[in-house]
Amino acid sequence: MPRPTTAQLCTGTLIVVATTVALLAVSGSSGVFEVAVLVVFAIALGTLTTALLMTVAAQRRRASGSGSGEPSGLPRPEYAGRG
Repeated sequence: MPRPTTAQLCTGTLIVVATTVALLAVSGSSGVFEVAVLVVFAIALGTLTTALLMTVAAQRRRASGSGSGEPSGLPRPEYAGRG
């Protein structure tokens, strides 16, 4: 599985922070358990966002082709590398 880029990590982090602040402001939670649940939800949302961004980026790379000038319909031998 490819690693996320810096932009994808920053987007995920921004989503986590913004969601946490918004949920805490709207809910008015003050208990430790309620705040922990909201933070876990925000972290899950940020992780999902980063995973979706990675999927979209992979689809764009596949749609644009390999970019190496080789026909994409021909199979490449395993020893040829990943380019």
